[in-house]
Amino acid sequence: MRLGVLDIGSNTVHLLLVDARPGANPVPYASHKRALSLVQYLDGDGNINDEGQTELIEFILEAWEFAARHRAKDLLAFCTSAIRESTNGAAVLARVRHETTISLTELTGAEESAMTFFAVRRWHGWGAGTILNLDIGGGSFEIAQGSNELPELAHSVPLGAGRLTRDWLTEDPPTAKSVKELRKHIRATLKEPVAEVQALGAPHIVTGSSKTFRALARITGAAPSSMGPYVRRELHLTDLGLWSQRLSAMSSADRLHLPGVSVARAKQVLAGALVAQAALELFQVQTMEISPWALREGLILRRLDQLVFDGPLDPPAHVGKLKNSALD
Repeated sequence: MRLGVLDIGSNTVHLLLVDARPGANPVPYASHKRALSLVQYLDGDGNINDEGQTELIEFILEAWEFAARHRAKDLLAFCTSAIRESTNGAAVLARVRHETTISLTELTGAEESAMTFFAVRRWHGWGAGTILNLDIGGGSFEIAQGSNELPELAHSVPLGAGRLTRDWLTEDPPTAKSVKELRKHIRATLKEPVAEVQALGAPHIVTGSSKTFRALARITGAAPSSMGPYVRRELHLTDLGLWSQRLSAMSSADRLHLPGVSVARAKQVLAGALVAQAALELFQVQTMEISPWALREGLILRRLDQLVFDGPLDPPAHVGKLKNSALD
């Protein structure tokens, strides 16, 4: 079946269409996205203003038409911290539903963290043992650890790269003072959740699953996305520390010349690097593995599981043939 996932994030709004069936690897078919930073449309009271709401609704209507044109049979639509934490989030969701007929599912921070972990577990498999997964979004930073499909502990803290850039790094390039103050803020915010996760014991593998981590890995020498998802990509703390210093001295225009840095992320990649560096230092991790699957894939896989549990799953025809021939 062709399944659509509409992701209303803090940095981008993205519709991904995949061809998927229970038990099979979801294969991307087509996508439609737009750089839309909803946090840039917040007023002084924390409300998403009318301009931001209009932009959002226009994209959702485009996405609906795109999904219909490509014959998607199911559509999952969700939103994360940008709407979840806005003062008028409920009103925005109601307006979207009224003007588009699409109901956006509002994920809590813990749900977002858990579903991302679920995707990472499916990608790495049981052989990975206990996984600690980190995910830097535009509005929040997710931390989850566990040895099963869903994490034993899932945290979401307000350390998204877009949010921190807007609130702390107002100059371009930023001042040394603002970078120093942001470093202190990040470590203070992470102190409690890191301690809670560390109480679970050391993980077997540490992974990073967001576009920010993928961009940081690419900057520090990992393989480009054109080489596909099966190439092993890592991010090393020593490289990250060096590049955090370099990025802090560069303007967003200069960062555009770096591999893996898009226009949408050039300004906020420094904040992402500072969060990643602080997290790896606090968790005492020297190397993390980059996972190609994240929240969208987690929701897709969860939906496919529901299809299995809601009704009988007939085996593929060749399985039945093999069984019959064996009996003969």
